[in-house]
Amino acid sequence: MDAVEAAFAAHPRARFLPGKVRARASHDGPLPIAAGQTNSQPRTVEAMLCLLDVRPGQRVLDVGTGSGWTTALLAHLVGPAGEVVGVELEPELVAFGSANLAATDQPWARIGQAETGVLGVPGSAPYDRILVSAEARHLPDEIVDQLADNGVLVIPVGGRMLRVTNPGAVVSEHGRYRFVPLRR
Repeated sequence: MDAVEAAFAAHPRARFLPGKVRARASHDGPLPIAAGQTNSQPRTVEAMLCLLDVRPGQRVLDVGTGSGWTTALLAHLVGPAGEVVGVELEPELVAFGSANLAATDQPWARIGQAETGVLGVPGSAPYDRILVSAEARHLPDEIVDQLADNGVLVIPVGGRMLRVTNPGAVVSEHGRYRFVPLRR
């Protein structure tokens, strides 16, 4: 079992869904959570985490944490020597995701309220890895600027999944995907 599969096994999707949709957790499609947001389909989350190539001990930024599932998966991947900083705009989801994450007993990960008008958490940068789970119209420089040397960013932009690597913000494309819009 590889690291991503182990993270999925340790943190089943059902634990991060509202009660009314838990029975559909095995459905490989997005499921509604709250505030007009969704929990991404497992196949998409797996693809993003594989592209991100998270390693133990890394600092990771999770933008658009939603239910807290990706934050928990990332925390599993970095382990106790790492750190995961999650941010979410919707207060209802900050509370829901934080409670879900707390139940995983991974204190090296946290979810906080995103600052309106600010992408990511620039004051705590740089990050070794950045995962964005909402679709941007264009690749946002303010997120790329938060990458560490040799960092990796995975973000959907204009319907395409992009992997951005430093140094030099080298961009590669990895298929077509649909996400909720990235808001500031």
